[in-house]
Amino acid sequence: MPRQSKGGVINCDLGMSKPFDIELERLTGRPSYSQVFGGVAAGQRGTFFLETFGCQMNDHDSEKVAGLLLSRGYQQVQTPEAASLILYNTCSIREKAAQKVFSRLGEYREKQSEGKVIGVLGCVAQQEGEDIFKRAPWVSLVCGSASYRKLPEMLAQLEAGNQRVTGLDTDTDETFETEVTRRDNPWRAYLTIIEGCDKACSYCVVPFTRGPERSRASDSILREVRQLAVLGYSEVQLLGQTVNSYADPTPRRMRFSELLQAVADVQGIRRVRFTTSHPSDFTPDIVEAIERQPKICDHVHLPVQSGSTRVLRAMQRTYSREEYVEKIAMMRRANRPIAITTDIIVGFPGETESDFEETLSLLDEVRYDSLFSFKYSPRPNTPSLAMSDSISEEEKSRRLAVLQDRQREIQAAKNAELAGHTFEVLVSGKSRRENQWSGYTTSHRMINFASQERELLGTYVQVRVTGAGPNSLAGEHAV
Repeated sequence: MPRQSKGGVINCDLGMSKPFDIELERLTGRPSYSQVFGGVAAGQRGTFFLETFGCQMNDHDSEKVAGLLLSRGYQQVQTPEAASLILYNTCSIREKAAQKVFSRLGEYREKQSEGKVIGVLGCVAQQEGEDIFKRAPWVSLVCGSASYRKLPEMLAQLEAGNQRVTGLDTDTDETFETEVTRRDNPWRAYLTIIEGCDKACSYCVVPFTRGPERSRASDSILREVRQLAVLGYSEVQLLGQTVNSYADPTPRRMRFSELLQAVADVQGIRRVRFTTSHPSDFTPDIVEAIERQPKICDHVHLPVQSGSTRVLRAMQRTYSREEYVEKIAMMRRANRPIAITTDIIVGFPGETESDFEETLSLLDEVRYDSLFSFKYSPRPNTPSLAMSDSISEEEKSRRLAVLQDRQREIQAAKNAELAGHTFEVLVSGKSRRENQWSGYTTSHRMINFASQERELLGTYVQVRVTGAGPNSLAGEHAV
């Protein structure tokens, strides 16, 4: 089931936080746009509903979009029925995600006749472009992620009576800067530091939907982190398709590891996370930063995609199995334990049973703390489309099930080893059951725990692990 916030932001995929409704004034530290310009009371321009598919970067993009709309005088509502503007922020990383979007658009085909404006944002918007108007003529707005800064101009065109408006630029640094961001979590904030990708993996649509790599200026990043700290945020997560490929465009030329340290040095910041890293750009200085600075979280998400060097070459992943395993060994040698998670694709064109067994053996060798696994899905414009995809869907599903079963065993065993250990937890959830809370450790392990305290949300507490399953831990508040 999707999860929905009070303010109407729905997240339809795996996420790292639950949405919260925050007043605009708290986020900006200053009066809202409508107060400053005296003219537009909340809701005077209309109401909007925003639904989000996909990853943390899409979640953060939706925060930017919501902030821009709120600052323009729109009011956020909980349901499409209550909205004059319905927006879908989309993901196209897998075929199923894109199909969801057009299925959802079909549900609202009749809404246009009711005077509602429907818009498609994000990766599917960038991928399909104006073809969306052909497939769903009732859509009025198509806007890719790099054009969100121009959203007020596009909305003005719609308000002026234009029937179809597009924003489909990709190669622009304006993607990083929006006037207002409506944060959906009151303690953890996302910051995109690099947009796009230059790696050109043969199966991946990101270079076509997000454009080439563009890094945000380090002084701009640190300025926003300081603002967030003043507003009470204690955890920040740096985002990018290849976050560790960050290349500071300023004369300072700050390395990614130096940026991690600089963010951690900001007064009030207690945790620094980052995702997603690319193995080819994962260097010893990143591990050294994690070792040296306890505020930098001891968790690295390092997608491998396959345990077979032959398949990795077909995927154009720029490293071999042996080179990847050396990156793992580098982290295992650290004087601070580092949790490692990954992504794996099964059923890539030409993957043999022997190749798949190599992936299973990699799981046994690395013993990941968790993983995201997917069946290969052909995507538009990618080189893998030209490859013969002779593996049946049934076989892909079988391999996926075998992989997940193996990983479930590994996670259950690893989590069981944590019984009796005590971890610092940022409390981010409260159960309907009395005295039950949940939160994440620095290594991004979820712990559900019992406490007699009346109010713990947003606080850091010590929790002792008393039980474990494959996907989470159970514990008690160690007062």
